[in-house]
Amino acid sequence: MAHRRAVSADSDPDDVWYHIAKESGSVDRADQYVGYLTERLYLLSQNPHIGRRRDDLRPGLRSFPIRQHVIFYRLEGDDVVILHVLHGARDIEAFFRQ
Repeated sequence: MAHRRAVSADSDPDDVWYHIAKESGSVDRADQYVGYLTERLYLLSQNPHIGRRRDDLRPGLRSFPIRQHVIFYRLEGDDVVILHVLHGARDIEAFFRQ
């Protein structure tokens, strides 16, 4: 299995990196966090059912928490399609109602 990002998630890792670098004042810390996030994406691609089903938000949606963030994805054949990487403090239900 592989993972790929949907167009809706293309800028998410960059946004996470920028936010962490800005808030912490450390480019190294932002690099480490996004590196960890990327490792978790590969774990998810090898174990796609490790995430929780989130049919309550959208049919076929799954989520997987990574520290302060939550990865939202769906399965398409053998692929894990990353839809969004959102901060866990965000109003997730409101985001998916939009």
